[in-house]
Parts: sequence; structure tokens; C-alpha cells
Amino acid sequence: MASFHLAVKTIGRSAGRSATAAAAYRAGVEITDERTGLVHDYTRKQGVEHSALVVPADAPAWANDRAALWNAAEQAETRKNSTVAREYEIALPAELSAEARRELALGLAREISERHGVAVDVAIHAPGREGDQRNHHAHLLTTTRRIGPEGLGEKTRELDDVKRGPQEVEWIRAMIEGRTNQSLERAGLEARVDRRSLIEQRAAALDAGD
Repeated sequence: MASFHLAVKTIGRSAGRSATAAAAYRAGVEITDERTGLVHDYTRKQGVEHSALVVPADAPAWANDRAALWNAAEQAETRKNSTVAREYEIALPAELSAEARRELALGLAREISERHGVAVDVAIHAPGREGDQRNHHAHLLTTTRRIGPEGLGEKTRELDDVKRGPQEVEWIRAMIEGRTNQSLERAGLEARVDRRSLIEQRAAALDAGD
């Protein structure tokens, strides 16, 4: 069985982090943070197989420029403890080809972008030189504000809400499971992912045995 993994994280100033640095690191590029003057140069970073921006259809043209997008995200926040980006770290099946993994990651990004109206910065990373060589994964860095013709607007509060937040994460988990399994099926592979925990899977297997 292919491995399922989703980690949802936030990028916040209270932890001394910035959206510009996060985007530069994940994509392996250089971005100058116009708010602080810091230059985040990760052009020597290895293992970035593909990077791309996925934005709503009505987003302004500048949103397709990585440096412009994340500088705008930083400048839209005024509080010292602002959350400036949200990240989804997702496992991509090693069983798939590089092209199929890329199509899968971009499809996942489009789903999230369309559901929440945000811009999504996609970076696909190869496994590290050491460790599990099946660890192909994607980082989906999203704005915390919706983006439309006028630029960045309201916050995606549904993702922060105590009740709706977990429901939205579960929707994303189910969407990732479904799209990943569709990709595996299209590739003619028997492997499938299961978003349930191992404990839940074992309990279901026991129930089925009854």
C-alpha cells in the first residue's frame, strides 16, 4: 500500500518566520523581502523537482510572480503575530512517474485554490540523499487571504475556526486520498492510499472479519 501523509502547518511571525523565506526555500529560489529588506537566497538548494503557482482565474497578473505574491502576502498583514501563510505537506506515491506526481500535486493545488479562493505555491521535492528513497512529497504553500481582481482580500477564517477548521482539514484529507487513488488507478497500479490511521484500519479489518 502506498503511504498517505498530510501535515498542515502555519507560517507565522510569532515564530520568527516569513512567507517570503518559506516560499524561497521550498522553490529553491531567491526572494527579497521588501518589508524587512532581507534576501532569502536558496538557489543552491537541491532536490526541487518542480515548482509552480496556482492562482484563481480572476487573480491579477502579478499574482503569478512568486516574489510579488509573497511580498504582497507579507505587506497585507500588520500585526506582529500574524499568520502569513499556510502549508500542506503531502506525500506523493513513489509508485507513480515523475510526470504523474507533478500532475497530482498541481491537481491538489487547484482543488484547494478553488475551494478557498487562495493562491497556492507548489514545490515538489525529491527524497533526500539519506533516508527513505520513496519520500517524494509536495509542499503546497497557500496565502491566508483570498485573492481576486483587486488582489488579496479577506482572511480564510473557515480554516482557523475551532469547528470548521477540522472539518476543512478532513475534506482536504479525503480529497487527497481520492485524487491520489485515481492517479494510481490511471497508472494501472494496484497500490492505494488510505487516510485512516493504522489503528482505524486494523479496527475496520477486524470488523470485516466478523
